[in-house]
Amino acid sequence: MDNKYHIPVLLNATVDGLVIKPNGVYVDVTFGGGGHSKEILSRLGTDGKLFGFDQDQDAHKNALDDERFQLVPHNFRFIKRFLRFYGVKKVDGILGDFGVSSHQFDVADRGFSTRFEAELDMRMDQTATLSANEVINNYEELALKQVLSEYGELRNAAKMARLIVEARGTGSVKTSEQLKAVLAPCMIKRKEHKILAQVYQAIRIEVNQEIAVLKEFLGQTKELLAPGGRLSLISYHSLEDRLVKRFIRNGLFEGEPEKDLFGKMSVPFKKVGGLIVPDANEIAKNNRARSAKLRIAERIED
Repeated sequence: MDNKYHIPVLLNATVDGLVIKPNGVYVDVTFGGGGHSKEILSRLGTDGKLFGFDQDQDAHKNALDDERFQLVPHNFRFIKRFLRFYGVKKVDGILGDFGVSSHQFDVADRGFSTRFEAELDMRMDQTATLSANEVINNYEELALKQVLSEYGELRNAAKMARLIVEARGTGSVKTSEQLKAVLAPCMIKRKEHKILAQVYQAIRIEVNQEIAVLKEFLGQTKELLAPGGRLSLISYHSLEDRLVKRFIRNGLFEGEPEKDLFGKMSVPFKKVGGLIVPDANEIAKNNRARSAKLRIAERIED
């Protein structure tokens, strides 16, 4: 495990939430640097099993040398398919630490950070065809506006989209510095960093289809988790957290569950405890933990 790759957020609380059974089967859908996975393995017995998913080729170098561990080098939207490949139909717990790893932020040429001058990339799967460059230079103005508004929650998304399209008329917008220069008229003094972070978040979500992936993944957990099995999920922005919160509440992303003849709703999960966030001590050690929100749920028997 490479601690420099990514510092695991809310490590003990997240793994505690799974209530590890020594002989259980668990999945870490965001393996990254392996911090959460290593903690899960420390609590498993010799008959336990852990699967780790990660589509980022850089993360594969962190694979754990443990016969109880299996790294699946794919996006966790395919969780059911690959668990079936390994003969697994039910699991006892699933952990997800969504968002961007410290490694992805800190390697300049990955294009995830506003701190570096780099080509616009932002692909979590480096083999994917859609990159930030494609979004910025080829999306139509209306589509760009929708991405910036929906995924970045930017009030001036229309103006930003217009400026980007106008800039393309005089040449490509290929690097972070070029993009910052194009969007300079939209910056508010002392809020530049926050606004740029929202822009980058929007583009990154679009490039990696993060909302669609999260929905596909969550939808499969109802079938995969055994009764009493746990979800332990960390979100970093409101779009993710709202989806997770709503799914835990009623197993849906829209509407309400059907009621039986007695007016009782049938839901697949029950919430365990309340919202958990990092304390001041953890944030001081790892500033990237400041926006983390952990929610835990248990699968109810059908």
